[in-house]
Amino acid sequence: MITGPQCKAARTLIELSRERLSSFSGIEIGVIELFERKLDTPDHSVLEALQKALEDAGAVFIPENGGGIGVRLKFTRSEAKRISALEAEGGIVGYDDVP
Repeated sequence: MITGPQCKAARTLIELSRERLSSFSGIEIGVIELFERKLDTPDHSVLEALQKALEDAGAVFIPENGGGIGVRLKFTRSEAKRISALEAEGGIVGYDDVP
């Protein structure tokens, strides 16, 4: 599971406010703030919701691998902007049938 500092670092990398993370994850802003400031540790389901929301927004969490835990971007900024533009086009929502 992610740590508070990883959560804050991921938000910074993907330029996501606590308010938007709260909206994406369904977790209250106050819970996110306390977690990031290492004043509280939420339960497992809250951590999973935060991690999923951040990963969906473009963060990749790096586990302890001898060099320490971390976070990085899933896409470059230009790729993220193109994906965002494509997702905002609108149109009929449907399932992809790509094999």
